[in-house]
Amino acid sequence: MAEVAAVPVLAAEGLADAMEPEPEPEPELPAELTVSAGVDSGEVDNPNGHVSTYLFQDQVENRDNCDSPKEKSPSHRGTAKFPEVIETTQLTYYERYRAYQDYILGDAKPSEVKDFIAEYLEKVLEPYGWQALWSNDMFEVLVEVIDVETSNHRAVVKLTEPFLYESETYPLDAEAMESFLEAKKHLVPLQELYVVCDESGEFDQTALAVEHLRFFFLHIWRNWDEDDEDDFDYFVKCCEPRLKLYYDILEDRVPADLVTEYNRLLSKCEETYKEFVKLRENISINDPASESELNNVSMVEGFQLCEQLEKLKYKLQIMETPFYRYVLCQDGHGLPTKQAKGTRPSGENVIHVVSNAMTVTLLQSLLREKLNPEHVTQEHVLEFHSDPLLAINACFEGDVVVICPGHYFVNGYFSIADSIQVEGYGPLDDVVLEKEGKGDAFVVCTASCVKISNLKFIQHDATEGILCVRKGQAILENCVLQCDTTGVVLRTSAKLHMKNCDLYGAKGAGLEIYPSSTCELFGNDIHHCKEGIRIKNFMEELYDVPKITMMNNLIHNHEDYGITMAKFSIPFPKKKTSFANVTQPTSGADQNQNPQSDFNENNLEINPGYCETPTIPRLLTECSSNKCEQAVVLDPLNAAECDEAVTNELISTSATKREQSRSRINETVDTVVTDDIMSQEMFLSIVSNHFKKNGKGSFGIVYS
Repeated sequence: MAEVAAVPVLAAEGLADAMEPEPEPEPELPAELTVSAGVDSGEVDNPNGHVSTYLFQDQVENRDNCDSPKEKSPSHRGTAKFPEVIETTQLTYYERYRAYQDYILGDAKPSEVKDFIAEYLEKVLEPYGWQALWSNDMFEVLVEVIDVETSNHRAVVKLTEPFLYESETYPLDAEAMESFLEAKKHLVPLQELYVVCDESGEFDQTALAVEHLRFFFLHIWRNWDEDDEDDFDYFVKCCEPRLKLYYDILEDRVPADLVTEYNRLLSKCEETYKEFVKLRENISINDPASESELNNVSMVEGFQLCEQLEKLKYKLQIMETPFYRYVLCQDGHGLPTKQAKGTRPSGENVIHVVSNAMTVTLLQSLLREKLNPEHVTQEHVLEFHSDPLLAINACFEGDVVVICPGHYFVNGYFSIADSIQVEGYGPLDDVVLEKEGKGDAFVVCTASCVKISNLKFIQHDATEGILCVRKGQAILENCVLQCDTTGVVLRTSAKLHMKNCDLYGAKGAGLEIYPSSTCELFGNDIHHCKEGIRIKNFMEELYDVPKITMMNNLIHNHEDYGITMAKFSIPFPKKKTSFANVTQPTSGADQNQNPQSDFNENNLEINPGYCETPTIPRLLTECSSNKCEQAVVLDPLNAAECDEAVTNELISTSATKREQSRSRINETVDTVVTDDIMSQEMFLSIVSNHFKKNGKGSFGIVYS
């Protein structure tokens, strides 16, 4: 029988029957089925007796150690030869998007969703005459549908001949199964039916409709959705962002930490909603006019639960919105951070030695070159590992990790919260750490000081940078960084000292520098990325400009600029300012006469920060509907020009920010004194850097 493809589960409590009316009391079931189905750690019983499966669960702690989360599908554990079912799980995002928008939900309000779905099922489902595999957590059995009740999303079924049944837990014969169906009045949820293939293709649309219904209840609908006000279209506010989140997770575009946090909030929200509904029912049962103390307490608890529920729903909505989710992925806000262990309780410092195979020769070399009395003391303890990830996770404050030559495939990512040293032993190209699987950063540093040296990192299919310094300080020396999406990311207020490193291959920026950070770059080779270095959002009023030291770096062969400065607003020069070396806007005819001027030479403007020095290279500005770029025109024989341009732009920006701050608080401080203080606080040394063969130029300013 055809297998149903594995897809991630984003289910909420009671999704399967959240939109169904209250079930009628059922007769007593056969003894074999009176016990509830087994529930794993990743499942929670809801009040209706159904099981909800949450995203990742235990596996989410280390997503790379497991496959993508599985959507429940028929799994044939025995020898029964079930007929093949119609494959419907391989639908793309756009196929599901179009189905829900155009055919199922339309402009339905939250309270109208179940009516719209029932109307869709009424039009599409074949009312009878098709076989299906009824599959749930207890058993699998082949049935024939003899009627469909679209209003409550159920089908009336009967057993087929011959009787085909499988179950590891409940071994039933045809007679016992018939008794069970009679107890349920032969009604089964449509979501548990998988339509059997038919050569005529007559039931293909029925199978597709059941798949849309099943997917909606598993991944889109939340129990509390129907309680929302009818002031918005359900598809726009809820269905579309949750559908996008599902496929982002399926394609490993969402970091595991964010998925874990989303799953935790979803579980917490469901628990809170369950308590709220229970309390609301208890209050409605009691006399509303009663002013008893118990009733008053219940009302207070109800308000508190309602407020807590709204906060949780708001956080979930933030994570479900693609734009805000991107911001969370980039900035790490709201994500759990690994806590530092501090010093080892015994007070010992451990040297962790990592090797695929420890030979006598290798151990002798280590003792002679790394573990001699000049480097270690008698108090150091040695521990041996074969996995560098396990070695780093075992570290406490002050430990050292020595990685011996070898090619190590890392199933996960390094999260370093304690001040440790990680160094490779042997030739640089012989100590390779390569990330397996998709998603997440490779190395995340949050310790006060981490030193990493003499290692080669290789990253594939990433959603974050190869190394992210979220806080504290990271020292990176003599390393090779083969990047994927972004290279090294330096977050706000963090510090990075990077020396003699080779960084290349980033599809974004090789190095991203956030405001209020401190970045020191000495003798690095940054090449073959989308752009070399991006200094981000440093005009934001909440932060200061970054403090940057760049000496003897080679920045070359980037698709865009060697160095890019990202600003929020487009500067408009004052009319009284006279600019040197500014090319005036040219007409279309002039541009045709001078084809070399096509590069960024329309709608030209200049930043006032460059007015004071006539020798500064001119800026060519290119504007579009959503951004404006300024490129520095450099003399290729004068390597100091870009250094000077970057330095002056930082100083100009800092002066502008200080002027704005002084105006806001109506300060009357002497300008000369303020500028002296600024120059003392700014530690800038950008000299002797070389910029070659960068597609758009050595230095550019991008406004958005």
